[in-house]
Amino acid sequence: MKRADVVEFYARLAGADPHPETELAYSNPFTLVVAVALSAQATDVSVNKATRLLFQDVDTPEKMVALGEEGLKQHIRTIGLFNSKAKNVIALSQMLIDDFDSQVPADRDALERLPGVGRKTANVVMNVAFGAETFAVDTHIFRVGNRTGLARGKTPLAVELKLDKATPQPFRLHAHHWLILHGRYVCKARRPECWRCLVADLCAFKPKTPAPTKAPITADA
Repeated sequence: MKRADVVEFYARLAGADPHPETELAYSNPFTLVVAVALSAQATDVSVNKATRLLFQDVDTPEKMVALGEEGLKQHIRTIGLFNSKAKNVIALSQMLIDDFDSQVPADRDALERLPGVGRKTANVVMNVAFGAETFAVDTHIFRVGNRTGLARGKTPLAVELKLDKATPQPFRLHAHHWLILHGRYVCKARRPECWRCLVADLCAFKPKTPAPTKAPITADA
């Protein structure tokens, strides 16, 4: 995609949603890192349902460690892989207490030391909690980057690096959210809704999906 098209691509998404935000519910950097860690292979909606009551009482590493692994499981058992996620959340909470004075670090390498926190989760936390211009490539952004031609790559890291290189100011801070929301609600995996896409004419995806047609109304026999 040419630079002028990239600028236009982001400008249209920005015009439709000037201040995009994460759809995960959180109250501080700690609850954010927990929510993002829980969201792996789960929807934001399911995570928010599971953490609604949890985060009302448990919003610090100390409180999470006090709750314990079994107590946490009672809150998150509706989320996939809840056993391993509970173990990781308790472990990362203890590490925050022991190694980071109970504060979530803003550094990617430090974040990736936390159990259950990979590069994608670290990028989300850096962007949302600390305003870093990071690109957290999940399945939606990986698909949008490749399908549109904005940033093609065979791995999430390759797409991330290309997005980092291709995305200009003033779009860098919110690019992650525009792309994930576009992939979640418009540029869907099975049937992209090209007929209502704001950037369809800039997109390299050739077999554009037509608008669904309504079945004709027929009189009863």
